[in-house]
Amino acid sequence: MTYHETTNELGSEGSADTHGEGENYFISMTDMMVGMLFIFIIMLMSFALLFRQQTDVQVAKTKVQSKKIEVAESVGRELDQTELRIRKRLDEIREASELRLRLLTEVRDQLSREGLTVEISPSGDVLRLTEAAVQFPVNNFALLGDAKKNVGKIARVLARVLPGYSICPRSRPKSPCRSSDQASVETVFIEGHTDETGNDDQNWSLSAQRAASTYRELTTIAPELRRIINRRDEEILSISGYSSTRPIDPSGTAAAWGKNRRIDLRFVMDTDPSSGLEEVRALLQKMRAAIQELKGRSE
Repeated sequence: MTYHETTNELGSEGSADTHGEGENYFISMTDMMVGMLFIFIIMLMSFALLFRQQTDVQVAKTKVQSKKIEVAESVGRELDQTELRIRKRLDEIREASELRLRLLTEVRDQLSREGLTVEISPSGDVLRLTEAAVQFPVNNFALLGDAKKNVGKIARVLARVLPGYSICPRSRPKSPCRSSDQASVETVFIEGHTDETGNDDQNWSLSAQRAASTYRELTTIAPELRRIINRRDEEILSISGYSSTRPIDPSGTAAAWGKNRRIDLRFVMDTDPSSGLEEVRALLQKMRAAIQELKGRSE
């Protein structure tokens, strides 16, 4: 009886110890799981924060990249417009050059029918009155004999031909002429030249006087030449002197000097200045500013 009770007491104590150890083990595992969960939450929060930062940076980069693309596309469009303007301007210049060559050819051919020999320069902008057409005596600017008669023929041909290549004068709207948006004659320079002999200062004056005497004879024979205007409503006839600086024969012989004492007619063409180079320049400035902005965003 006593033994049984003792046994029961021992059994009860053993069970209590085992139960206590189980509870302690469970508490330790729970604490560890809570700790691990806490660490996991911290790691998750850190990852989320890092991801958010990276996302913000990526969004910012994307915005910058989008702006770069936008600026680049804008520059591309401006470049296309500039190319079109340049092509248009080149077409206008080409048209003016072709028109000038037709003008010089027509004047030359009509003078040829009048018995005068003139030449078109290789550059296609100068009608050269050879010594057979207009010859000046040495150290003299006077038009004498055949030279004066020939300048009269030149005046009448220019009066017939030039209106068709010039801007329409307001005083004669029905005359043969060109509208304001077409290439037209801007200036016809009557250019005087001398040979290389004599004093240089004197030659400068002499060349200008030869041009002036030719101008006076042209406008005396054909006064209507003074009514032919350019786009700025100015007379197209003008004069210039070059002394001996532009010889056509530099050999220094007496025959060469005779050739160099001459008159040239230089034809300068005009295209509409309201559209063209100014537009191109403005577009290039806009492109330059856009490129600078693009560079600034890249730095």
